[in-house]
Amino acid sequence: MHDWFKYPRMRLLLVEDDQKIASFVTRGLKEAGFAVDHAIDGRDGLHFALHEKYDAAVVDLMLPHIDGLKLIESMRREKIQTPVIALTAKRSVDDRVKGLETGCDDYLTKPFAFSELLARVNALIRRSTDQAEPSRLVVGNLSMDLLKRLVERGEQEIELQPREFSLLEYLMRNAGRVVSKTLIMEHVWNYHFDPQTNVVDVLVCRLRNKIDRNFDAPMIHTIRGVGYVLKTA
Repeated sequence: MHDWFKYPRMRLLLVEDDQKIASFVTRGLKEAGFAVDHAIDGRDGLHFALHEKYDAAVVDLMLPHIDGLKLIESMRREKIQTPVIALTAKRSVDDRVKGLETGCDDYLTKPFAFSELLARVNALIRRSTDQAEPSRLVVGNLSMDLLKRLVERGEQEIELQPREFSLLEYLMRNAGRVVSKTLIMEHVWNYHFDPQTNVVDVLVCRLRNKIDRNFDAPMIHTIRGVGYVLKTA
């Protein structure tokens, strides 16, 4: 078994009847390290929410059998405080206000970038567990000061270009967890590339030369066919 599976996985409930969106979101969340339960309608979604414990839920508002607002309302009535992000194709302020009043914690309008959804999910989980946003990241002897934008490994200061810094920050925030090229592209460039492009490989190579080249133990590892992981030996 690969050692990244030793890290605890957070559980997320996705309630979405559009199979294309559901597949895209489920794949991305699993690549980000979540365990995902997917319900295709509000009735099944409510059953999951009532009988399982989740760290967060992503709920489409336009659902068969029970719509998303009624689902969230039922969760709150049953004292289930799982953080919920509502997905909707509607853009009006009134619709968003109604959703927030019903009990959802955040709102995302379709179409959306997966990187934004993931960032919002992580932010909700941090808030719900009272985790403060760190100003300093540390993995082994590698440290990053987010305010000063300073990176050090051991006693050595490492100068990084903006995209190298962004990539390292992403890897450090997900230390021990394999991240895919797709997630890296969305996080660093904020849009999609042709999956055949080698821009991620080139950027990882540049970062690896700066982070690992002068040290005995490499920290950036390639998991062939999956992605990359930053970890200590």
